[in-house]
Formats: sequence, C-alpha cells, structure tokens
Amino acid sequence: MDIKTKVERIYLKEGKGSEGEGERKINRGRSMVGALGAQPKILSSFVSNRFLHSPNPPHLHQFFRYDAGAKHLYMQLPRTFSGLTNLLFNRRNVDESTNTKRKRLRPGKVSPLRPVPDHILKPPYVKSKRPPGIASGPEVHDEKGIECMRASGRLAAKVLEYAGTLVQPGTKTDEIDEAVHQMIIDNGAYPSPLGYGGFPKSVCTSVNECICHGIPDSRALEDGDIINIDVTVYLNGYHGDTSATFFCGNVDDEARNLVEVTKDCLYKAISICAPGVEFKKIGKTIHDHADKYRYGVVRQFVGHGVGRVFHSDPVVLHYRNKDSGRMMLNQTFTIGL
Repeated sequence: MDIKTKVERIYLKEGKGSEGEGERKINRGRSMVGALGAQPKILSSFVSNRFLHSPNPPHLHQFFRYDAGAKHLYMQLPRTFSGLTNLLFNRRNVDESTNTKRKRLRPGKVSPLRPVPDHILKPPYVKSKRPPGIASGPEVHDEKGIECMRASGRLAAKVLEYAGTLVQPGTKTDEIDEAVHQMIIDNGAYPSPLGYGGFPKSVCTSVNECICHGIPDSRALEDGDIINIDVTVYLNGYHGDTSATFFCGNVDDEARNLVEVTKDCLYKAISICAPGVEFKKIGKTIHDHADKYRYGVVRQFVGHGVGRVFHSDPVVLHYRNKDSGRMMLNQTFTIGL
C-alpha cells in the first residue's frame, strides 16, 4: 500500500508557554505528527484554487476539517506558480520564536521546468486549465488495475530508494529533482507532481519545518537536516505514490525521535487495514500512539484514494474522528504520515 498525501509547503508558528514547544515536522511515509500545541500559520493545498476568508469556508470540511476555534486562519492559494511562490516562499512572521540552533528555512532559486518526452503518457490535468481536486467516489480496481497499481508502486519505491542515496550535506534539492525526473522518464513514466495545480517540479522535497510538498530549489542540504522526499509516478495510467524521510548527516535526537515515532504511527495504522475496517480506526491508531509521546497530530492534511486519479475518495483523517466509511477489497489509498 503506497503511503503519502498531497499538499504543498506549510510554514509553522512555533508556540510559546502553554502553546507548547513549537512544532517540528515529523514524517516518514508522510509525517503529519508534530510537537504538541503548535498551529500552522499558513496552509496551501493542491485541492482548490480559492482563497478562504470565511470562518465557515464552503466544502473545506471535505478535505481538511477546518477548526473554527483555531487561532490562525488557514488559507489556500491560487494554483498559479506565481501564487505558489508568493506565499510558499514567504518569510515567517517576526513574532515567531528564535529559540533554535537551526537556521530558518529560506527559499533558493527554482530552476525551469524539466521536459518530458512526447511519447510518455501524461495525466489529464497536465493539459487541462481546470484546477485539480479530489475526485468523488472510491475507486475499486479489477485484476488489471491491481497489477498496474503494483507496477507503478514498485517504480515509485525504486525511485524513492535512489533519491534517498543522494541525501548528504551539500546536495541541492534541485539536484534530487533532476535525478528523480530522469529516472522516472527513463522508465517510461510521468512524474505526477509536475504540472499538478501549477506545481513546477517532479518531486517534493520538504526540509525541516516544511511539513510537506516543498518545491526543490538551489538550497543545499545541511548537516543535521531531515528531508522528506515525496515521489509519485504515473505509469500505464495509474499513479504510484510514496514518500519517506531521510537524515542528512548528524541529526539530533529530537528530530530522530520525532521521525521514529511517526514511522511507528504509520506502521501501526497500516497493520489494522483490511476490508470492512472503519477508516476512523486509522486516525485513532495514529492519535493514540502519538499521545504516548506527547506529540500532536496535524489535522489539516489527509490521506486519500489513489489509482487512475491522483487524489480521490476516501479522505483519510489521521486523528480521532467520527467519520463513517469502511475499507473495501481492491481499494488503494494513502496514509499521509
């Protein structure tokens, strides 16, 4: 079962006092667990191109379960690249905590789009001007569909494994993107993130406090960084989707523990998956384990169905919830940790 969820970059407000120690990204297969109490200041997702200003934004609960009592307003960006860079690469507000040894993440330069040969099958959204969203209704695969999902998943796993070998101090995330892009097209597949909602790169590289879907750029990795590499390939009409977090050089115990607890959350959630099981048990399993280590679960990001469509039902919540719905035989979905 492939593991991941699609959202771009998020900057976090580090809490003080009763709000906790500040949130640090935690991801392995897709980490959504962070230290207790921190609140996202800005949220950008692949799901919609609308700005959200209302305390009761329409349809938001379908994807992110908006918290009306939250301290900060979560905003979705327009899907143009300029809209992405304007907000995704904004500097954090000056009221954020500076009590950290690590430099705050700063954007580098983003290189031009990489070409894809004409003979490679491309997903429909590449040429469409309509913003992508989560397709309604679960996808249940036939025998051929299962084989196609296995093939795309195997390729995604191989690409991810290779990408992880590139993680070392001095490597630029854009260099990882270049290598991933080439390996995917060399295998006759399309890099699914490229052109999805205006995303300009073929892989997502999320370093340190960037929770997910960071845009590869000219920034070089530094000793002590953690980086989530998120690979999705489109092969024979099916998306294979996976990610993992890698340690760059000498990583401190705080970050290692965060990643390890998240990995445990992920594997415990996978272990309970079976036909007929309620999806809400995934959230409870993750939340219960995170609680043991006083980690909170980021609620603004979700798992999702994946197959012929990049994002589809079911929407999988990673925290305790009362949502209905049960897993079905031959259904594929992601758990976004």
